[in-house]
Amino acid sequence: MNKEQTIEQLKTIVKPYIQNQEAFDVLTEDTDFINDLKINSANLVDVILDIEEKFDIIIDNESMERMVNVKSAMDIIETKLSEK
Repeated sequence: MNKEQTIEQLKTIVKPYIQNQEAFDVLTEDTDFINDLKINSANLVDVILDIEEKFDIIIDNESMERMVNVKSAMDIIETKLSEK
C-alpha cells in the first residue's frame, strides 16, 4: 500500500469525527488530529479503533499516545502491517 492510499483510507476513517472541514479539505501528513481537525480525545479513541479494524492490526498504548497526526498514524500503521 502506498502513501496516497493510506492517506485516503485515513481520511475515510477520520471524516465522521472532524470538526474543521477546512483543515480536512487540505489534509497533509502534518495535519494534527486534535489541533487541526478538532477531533476530541474520546473520538480519537474511536479513530484508533477504526484504524485497527480497517487494517487488521493491534495498536498498543504507547503507539496510541504517539498517534497525534497523519504522519505518525501512517508510520504506526506501516510498522504494524510489516510486523504481521
